[in-house]
Amino acid sequence: MKTRATRRDLLKSAACVLTAAAAPGWALAAPYQTRRLRFSHCHTSEKLDVVYNDGGVYLPDALEEINSLLRDFRSGEVHPIDTGLLDVLFELQTRTGGDVYEIISGYRSPATNAMLRKNGGGGVAKRSYHMRGMAMDIRLRGVDTAQLRKAALALKAGGVGYYPKSDFVHLDTGRVRFW
Repeated sequence: MKTRATRRDLLKSAACVLTAAAAPGWALAAPYQTRRLRFSHCHTSEKLDVVYNDGGVYLPDALEEINSLLRDFRSGEVHPIDTGLLDVLFELQTRTGGDVYEIISGYRSPATNAMLRKNGGGGVAKRSYHMRGMAMDIRLRGVDTAQLRKAALALKAGGVGYYPKSDFVHLDTGRVRFW
């Protein structure tokens, strides 16, 4: 027996299609897959290989390990890292086939941020997303930084800064913009 679609069914289907089309590309990744990240900190030489999300659930112990690794390495201050930023890193790693994130800067305390600005840090914003745990300066092993920048821009998931002379990319989960 054939069933006929009602107007309500058609409207629901259209709403789902429009919602999916409007979402940034990275949001379409499978939400329940195991998410693993590998890090190597350039300043502390610490390394971390961690599953931070399993079956759509963020793992508190893993997040604590990530927060510790991405602490302000100058002051030792630890701050929660935005899980949305971790998801952006995971998506970039998946799309580019990269291996280990080399961390130049994660969380930055207000005091460290002010010191960097005072000492001629022309690229250090007064209200940096680093101070909120919403930004990282990175490289991704196996991926040229110009290609990493291009992949990050395609996600439209926040700010993307490209520093070719220093060979790193800044990512944040603020509004979409680039420099």
